[in-house]
Amino acid sequence: MTEVPEDRRLFREAADLAIRLQNDPSNPVSVEMLRAWLARSAQHQAAWARISAIHGMTGQVLKENRRAARAGHGPSRRSLVIGGAIGLGAAAAGSLALPRALRRLQADYTTSTAELRPVVLTDGSVMTLGPDSAVAIRYGGERRAVELLSGMAYFEVAPEPARPFVVHVDRFSATALGTAFDVSNDAGFISVSVSHGVVEASTAGPGQRSAERLNIGQWITLDSSSHAISRGLREPSQIAAWRDGMIVADRETVSAMVAKIARWQGGHVVMADPSLGSRQVSGVFDLSDPIRALEAVARPFGAKVRRIGPLVTVLSPV
Repeated sequence: MTEVPEDRRLFREAADLAIRLQNDPSNPVSVEMLRAWLARSAQHQAAWARISAIHGMTGQVLKENRRAARAGHGPSRRSLVIGGAIGLGAAAAGSLALPRALRRLQADYTTSTAELRPVVLTDGSVMTLGPDSAVAIRYGGERRAVELLSGMAYFEVAPEPARPFVVHVDRFSATALGTAFDVSNDAGFISVSVSHGVVEASTAGPGQRSAERLNIGQWITLDSSSHAISRGLREPSQIAAWRDGMIVADRETVSAMVAKIARWQGGHVVMADPSLGSRQVSGVFDLSDPIRALEAVARPFGAKVRRIGPLVTVLSPV
């Protein structure tokens, strides 16, 4: 078994502590655990500083945002909102069934809820397919192409200069130059993060084409509806952290985060308030308990998570 690098191990430990505080900020045991952990070394303190910087981007993720009930938000209004969301969830169950079935017919590899699947491709490249995801392999004599039909995947590419390795997501493509990188498509937001090496990210639209190179630690996200692009830099150990049961978010929209976490949650996750989806959130979220992860996403914006039977989870106003 490959040994986990020290910086990555400490980052994961710091993330676990941050998640404990996030879920129960008033618990003195969690606070004391953090103090003891920080006292162990300067490296521990540096790892916590990285986690704190991530959470500090919104200034809210580690804070318990407890709002008093507002006047006029009576049960009837909440019931209408949740009731509408249940209907939407039921509709989604039907409307998504056909596209999902078609994607799986096109795919060479698929996964189910909460399933991670490592795959060694014919050229020796290794792909880790995330939950509820699907890919099609399009290898040819001059090019190694992979189409991400849905979900997320992490690629460790075997160098082969004569045949570029390209991942396609709709009109977006990522060409690896002997590298490892993460690609995801969640709620219309397509993201690429580079763990090591270099990736050329390209977008083709009506009458236009753009391309840029991403180096180690760099990430780019494309909003496929508005074509807006956001960029950033993170520690390589944070990239594709979902393989270790965490999601590291850096100014991601709530809708994209909900879509990611939902891949670990059975049934359908629905947002009763559409305006919530455009809000941005940063932080580290524990995928071992998807409901609590969704609560951590919703809490800074005064929303709650409700489980409605076995098939529908609703994010709604308090």
